Amino acid sequence: MNSVSDRVAALSPSLTLAIDAQAKRMKAEGQDVVGFGAGEPDFDTPQHIKDAAAAALAAGFTKYTPSSGLPELRQAVADKFKRENGLEYKPSQIIVSCGGKHSCFNTIMATCQRGDEVLIPAPYWLSYPEMAKLAEATPVILETTDETEFKVTPDQLRAAITPRTKLFILNSPSNPTGSVYTPDEVKALGAVCVEHNLWIMSDDIYERLLYDGAEHRNMATFGPEYQARTIIVHGLAKAWSMTGWRLGFCAAPEPVAKAMDAMQSHSTSNPTSFAQKGGIAALTGPMDHLPLWLAEFDKRRLFAWEKLNAIPGLACCKAQGAFYLFPNISATGLKSTDFCARLLEKEKVAAVPGIAFGADDYIRLSYATGMATIEKGLERLERFVRSL
Repeated sequence: MNSVSDRVAALSPSLTLAIDAQAKRMKAEGQDVVGFGAGEPDFDTPQHIKDAAAAALAAGFTKYTPSSGLPELRQAVADKFKRENGLEYKPSQIIVSCGGKHSCFNTIMATCQRGDEVLIPAPYWLSYPEMAKLAEATPVILETTDETEFKVTPDQLRAAITPRTKLFILNSPSNPTGSVYTPDEVKALGAVCVEHNLWIMSDDIYERLLYDGAEHRNMATFGPEYQARTIIVHGLAKAWSMTGWRLGFCAAPEPVAKAMDAMQSHSTSNPTSFAQKGGIAALTGPMDHLPLWLAEFDKRRLFAWEKLNAIPGLACCKAQGAFYLFPNISATGLKSTDFCARLLEKEKVAAVPGIAFGADDYIRLSYATGMATIEKGLERLERFVRSL
């Protein structure tokens, strides 16, 4: 009997998508489910972006584009890095992909192969280890806890490096924890990577979602030796609420960008043509929606953080970025999968088990949903915890 390949058989399904799908099924059945699972803003895509895509579609802009994206979109991405990050990239160093996840996949596949090791701080975005496995590399997990704000240290990073280490992944602001590395912390980690000649994948998808004066600083900005080792992955999903548009992009040293382009030409080909026109509008148009969104996210973040820490048995770090909180549930005596399964069954609240992110004593709650939903869901969560 034929079977699937070993590399695919070894993969774990995405728990975040599974939880979100289950919650939506229950809602469709008429159940009053509160969903904290989805990692996408509840705001609509800004109108000028939708108008640009609609105009392109109406004008018949529905054919193939270059596999790595429209030249004007690649230029707009390069302009964004110059304008916002002070980084110089040629359009040929920019690859537009079918979402930020696709950019991560392209990066790992273009830099890693069998026998390589990929260093991944935990808690991690759940797809990183699976992507490393698809590249036939070995994910090496660097454990952190809420006691250190879920941040890996330079000493910890250095101790994990072996002759087989190829890539270090840094995600700040972080999914799932919301932690933000300071510029000094980023530079110190980068110095270790430069010293050992490692590639760095800097996942900056939540770059603009910051609170409490937190500052985002990309690894590549600390000097040419840093930029030469750094591949920035990014996209339009979070700060523009374009999750379903599937538009990501990355900036990479020329040989890596060339390899990604070749790989993409044989896999997905180009991102959707008319969606790319919306992407140009997003990167070149006004951002007046974002302060309003950030103010609302911040209000939800503070409310949920205070509420969670008032529940006996839960403890939660004060996230400084993204739109997630990652409370510690260890005092309840339950591990994350059991906790979330019982919470969904008893109180109709959908949260994501921390085990999906390599942290079984935690759960992830997204506050990218309305305040009324958050209030209702946290009331149910408190009732559930008190019943244990």
